[in-house]
Amino acid sequence: LGTNMDRWAAYAQVSFWQLYNSEFSSPFRETNYEPEILLNYRTNTDLWGGVRNRFIQVGLNHQSNGRGKPLSRSWNRITANFGFERDDLNLILKTWVRIPEGASRDDNPDITSYLGNGELWLGTLWKDCHLALMVRNNLRFDENRSALQGEVSFPLLAHLNGYVQYFAGYGESLIDYNHFTSRIGVGVMVKDW
Repeated sequence: LGTNMDRWAAYAQVSFWQLYNSEFSSPFRETNYEPEILLNYRTNTDLWGGVRNRFIQVGLNHQSNGRGKPLSRSWNRITANFGFERDDLNLILKTWVRIPEGASRDDNPDITSYLGNGELWLGTLWKDCHLALMVRNNLRFDENRSALQGEVSFPLLAHLNGYVQYFAGYGESLIDYNHFTSRIGVGVMVKDW
């Protein structure tokens, strides 16, 4: 769309494997689907003290778990994301505004009181490892809710990385968006070719 702007389409799917509880749900407790479209503007603007604004994104995002009532969860959002970097440190501010739904169609009318309207991602490289931290808060003093996620990935084989993630807070999955969750996950990640 010109020299500094791209149109992106993305799809993410997160499945929560539940090995230990075959009576309730086996092998997966929940799968969340997240398609989105974004306009990505590459700014690459120097701000201050070596900090550069690398991009601004605006788009539409949908999240759902594909289940029927009463376990159905979904919402649509208008998003705006801002990426900054300084040396090996990067910061992404993700913001959103929920697109309202009619009361008869809304599976989770209070989701923003748990997930708020944005989250902050901080990442860096240390030796061969990638470290990342996500912080989210609903910014409500009366019923404050938040989430924290820490990640580390490290080389295993030629194109595979090991991956460890810790999550504590609200909104890790749509089915449990309004329940506090604390979890550690381990796995492998395909890295860039």
